[in-house]
Amino acid sequence: MTADSTSTLTEILVGGISRGAMYALVALGYTMVYGVLGMINFAHGEIFMIGMFACVYAIGAFSVAWGDHIMLNLTLGIMVAMIFSAAYGYANERIAYRRLRKAHVLAPLTSAIGISTFLQYFIFLTVSKDTVNFPRYYSDYLTNHHINLGSAEVTYLQLTILGLTLVIMTGLFYLINFTRLGIALRATAQDQLMASLVGIPVNRIIAFTFILGSALAAIAGVMFSMYNNVLVFDAGYRVGLKAFTAAILGGIGNIPGAVLGAMILGLTEALTTLNFGSQWDDPATFAVLMLVLMLRPRGLLGERVADKV
Repeated sequence: MTADSTSTLTEILVGGISRGAMYALVALGYTMVYGVLGMINFAHGEIFMIGMFACVYAIGAFSVAWGDHIMLNLTLGIMVAMIFSAAYGYANERIAYRRLRKAHVLAPLTSAIGISTFLQYFIFLTVSKDTVNFPRYYSDYLTNHHINLGSAEVTYLQLTILGLTLVIMTGLFYLINFTRLGIALRATAQDQLMASLVGIPVNRIIAFTFILGSALAAIAGVMFSMYNNVLVFDAGYRVGLKAFTAAILGGIGNIPGAVLGAMILGLTEALTTLNFGSQWDDPATFAVLMLVLMLRPRGLLGERVADKV
């Protein structure tokens, strides 16, 4: 293998891991909600999409208000995106799930799909039906500067995505395993009735799960829009489907499984693009999913029920 091919392979692999890290942040929302409620939040992809648009329009407002201060405006833009997505996630829980928890399993599923369609076309009709570009002034520094990894080039944006994802995963691990809130989350996931009998506010814990998952999806949305430089109203459908696939691949309801599944998904897409072209990404992704589920129907880490939340 020549130096050029090694460099290309390294860059493709880093790109795949970076994409997998973004999928992981979205997949965590799916797997946390399933871990607590045993239900799939099919509006989660649109929460991701709302975070993308909220950040871009917030950056525009801040730039008009006090000028183009890159770090300040970008940081505040990410915070605004997290707030908007968390608010929509909370509303989703109140509207689509809270009143339907004891209904037939198809009732909250249908409600969530309805909210997903509503949010997608709400953005289409009120914000933009066309592709929106991420402000290049805020992303160029991260995308144009790089470090050398051997003979390969790794952009600052890829390093930022990987570093931010690692910090978030570490914080989430600490939250779930070493805090009172984490104990409440795990207790609610195991038995909502018993958790309520010992004084755990189950409704608040479930709402917090939606809020936290939505905030993580917003961060992924900002990173994804910077990575691709474009936003579109139906972006949440495609990314949400990939993240949901990652959650199933790793074992739905299992947080380490969601991360593992997302990384496998990102690397599969990267290697498929390298060898066959980007048009084969989706077939390869779902071929891997089918293969894993045939061999392990519960996913790669699906049997670790005790660690699912």
